[in-house]
Amino acid sequence: MSETVGMERSGNKGHFFVKADGKQEAMMTFVFAGEDKFIIDHTEVNPGNNGKGYGKKMVLAAVDYARENHFKILPLCPFAKSVFDRTPEIRDVL
Repeated sequence: MSETVGMERSGNKGHFFVKADGKQEAMMTFVFAGEDKFIIDHTEVNPGNNGKGYGKKMVLAAVDYARENHFKILPLCPFAKSVFDRTPEIRDVL
């Protein structure tokens, strides 16, 4: 199975996504709050994909994006917040 994690941004909004075999299977939306911080506000994974780690992969992609661009993340989405709570090594972007 071919799997891709990506990001699309338009203005101050965007989303991270996971595609498996060319089909989008998960999405995590964000919106910028100012110039150096974005809010993760929603994560969803298509039915049948629970337990595949797609949500965490998108959170980690967001962390990489934040680190590369010197942004901070505010995880308002309960899922994203739970990943930050369980993963101390990514809290530098909070």
